[in-house]
Amino acid sequence: MPPFHHHTPTTLTEAIGLLAQANGSAQVIAGGTDLVLQMRNGLKAPQTVINIKRLPELKGIEYDEATGLRLGALTTLRQIHRSPLIQTHYPILSHAASQMASEQIRAFATVGGNLCNGSPSADQATPLLALDASVHLVGPQGMRALPLHEFFLGPGQTALRPGELLQWISVPPLAGQAIFLKHIPRAFMDISVVCVALRLAMAEDLCQEARIVLGAVAPTPLRARQTEALLTGQALTPERIQAAAGTAAVESRPIDDAKGSAWYRRHMVGVLVRRGLSALGGRAGGRAGGRA
Repeated sequence: MPPFHHHTPTTLTEAIGLLAQANGSAQVIAGGTDLVLQMRNGLKAPQTVINIKRLPELKGIEYDEATGLRLGALTTLRQIHRSPLIQTHYPILSHAASQMASEQIRAFATVGGNLCNGSPSADQATPLLALDASVHLVGPQGMRALPLHEFFLGPGQTALRPGELLQWISVPPLAGQAIFLKHIPRAFMDISVVCVALRLAMAEDLCQEARIVLGAVAPTPLRARQTEALLTGQALTPERIQAAAGTAAVESRPIDDAKGSAWYRRHMVGVLVRRGLSALGGRAGGRAGGRA
């Protein structure tokens, strides 16, 4: 690994100043579960690494019944999994975190790192998109908020501007029921071949609002908007569920790679969406899902 300068700022102001001084040559590190591997494999060779682990402004889990969840970017996957507050109000997030990596890695990996890595298969991205989350970014020009669906630009690419940090994520109060499903070859500790997050708000047996988000089947986590439109205002009949599953499969844009063919991934999108919709339609408390 080539030598590099390492900084550990203790305030947000100091961190932003260091990023500005580096003028684009720095990489930010928190849990290090992605960047360290990329550096060891020669994929990245930053001149400067800025460790943001000590920034208090990026920490904390807070919940307000009116405004919802405020999730600091440094919140670890283990904290999301184990937080009684998140388990109570957003069980889909807790469940998705529990399906990622090992317990040891979850103790280091952060939700901010999972989003900022820009991976199409990021398992926290799909449920957060289904929950209509927003990201709050801070940099030399101040603070700005962005809907999460505008944050992902392509594989490894996000809307973060030079010198900006993801400070926190906001999630409105959960409307309806939500579920996360993931398909991986092994029982644990694997990257999604396909993952889906679904949220439905029902009233008198009709779907008032639908969010269908697909992971690992497009250049970015993908909202299946045609599928959402197909469900909105409709009863969740077996025929409607089957049609929605087929539409979601068509909307996906997977590629062939070592983890699966495009055909298989598209097929699994239909399977997981059908299972998720069936679960949400069949139980009032269906707010968390499992591995397919």
